[in-house]
Amino acid sequence: MTFLDLFAGIGGFRLGMEQAGYICVGHCEIDKFANKSYIAMHKPKGSEWYADDITRIRAEDVPRADCWCFGFPCQDISVAGKQQGFRGHRSSLFFTVTSLIRGQKEENKPAYLFIENVKNLLSINRGIDFARLLMELDEIGYDAEWAVINSADVIPQNRERVFIIGRLRGRSTRKVFPVKRTNGENFTPNRLKLFGLINGENKVQSRIYHAEGICPALNTGTGGNLEPKTAILYNSDRSGNVRCLDANYFKGLGSKQRTGVYDRYKIRKLTPKECFRLQGFPDEYFYRAQKVNSDSQLYKQAGNSVTVPVIYELAKRMEVLE
Repeated sequence: MTFLDLFAGIGGFRLGMEQAGYICVGHCEIDKFANKSYIAMHKPKGSEWYADDITRIRAEDVPRADCWCFGFPCQDISVAGKQQGFRGHRSSLFFTVTSLIRGQKEENKPAYLFIENVKNLLSINRGIDFARLLMELDEIGYDAEWAVINSADVIPQNRERVFIIGRLRGRSTRKVFPVKRTNGENFTPNRLKLFGLINGENKVQSRIYHAEGICPALNTGTGGNLEPKTAILYNSDRSGNVRCLDANYFKGLGSKQRTGVYDRYKIRKLTPKECFRLQGFPDEYFYRAQKVNSDSQLYKQAGNSVTVPVIYELAKRMEVLE
């Protein structure tokens, strides 16, 4: 199965889809720094299609693909934004994508649409915007299924996102939801163990969590030594997972979102590498991005990315049956 990577960022969709065995035919990304990381990380072939500004793409220029992946901009939808919803310029780019699909010949339309956005998409403007999204998918010929999935199901980061799968009517495709583990059980979030308290205060912001057995992303070992016992997570999230990474998250521990690692005698913020790990990127991919971007850009890129293992879990359930 082939796929197209729109609003690509640093390629979280791409890596998850490739891990599921699918082939990327092209990507679109307007942020020059994110695109530098994308190219360094994924090394796309020269023959792959690329565009920077989705508003300037013509329908006939888009290569055929079995699936279009896109996490359209969420700034107008997120609870941290101005709550404009589809009235906002950036989040209304969803309709730019659907207009490109309208311009495709029927045989060239993707069998799947793989869409991601913040959980607030379901309720913003009293749910009217989400209803508009579903009606738009229906009008262009797609049946929709959706679910809210927390990255904590597969990696220790509390990051709830809504995933929408559009399946082209008339094309034989496999349903994706509900998502369960191979043993038939629902995903169960990882949990970090409570290690101790700061100054003996039993408050959420004073708790320290141990990362043993959870994820190497939380390790502070030097010289490449990733002993789990060397890391302790300081976390203000009641669930025992790292709070949701976002583009503005790591400006220092003085902000209200205080997540960091206890490193022997002090609490420090997570490193860019640890943030990439918490989004499911292998270290090799991080090192490639590190060569072409600053730490501030790497933090932003990690926060804007989708969580790779979640993409993989959903992607491997897709199948075009004809």
